[in-house]
Amino acid sequence: MCLPIQYALTYPQRVPGVAKRLRLEEIGRLRFEKPDFRTFRTLPLAYEVARAGGTAAAVFNAANETAVEEFLAGRIRFLQIVELIEHCLNSHSIRQTMSLDELLEADAWARRQVKDKLLVGR
Repeated sequence: MCLPIQYALTYPQRVPGVAKRLRLEEIGRLRFEKPDFRTFRTLPLAYEVARAGGTAAAVFNAANETAVEEFLAGRIRFLQIVELIEHCLNSHSIRQTMSLDELLEADAWARRQVKDKLLVGR
């Protein structure tokens, strides 16, 4: 998320990013297939979040970031990431109109939910 955030924050005077510039002509051919929703279980969740709106995106993102941190630290298995995101989304009461403080609260809530769920499971 760092690159998209940097891109948004530095508009219109962009600053160099850490990623190498994409050159499609060097890649050659691209082939696209329909997404496999059973294999990529967070994709349908992301569609649901987009439809739901409100605080759902903050919860999805915070749960994902926290679960990925846990995975990278070796404390959970890879497939637990989606389980933790689902748990947070299913436990959250989405608010459609919110302030920045309420968005930050939803973010903090989801991060705590992931940690709490992991503590209960141990």
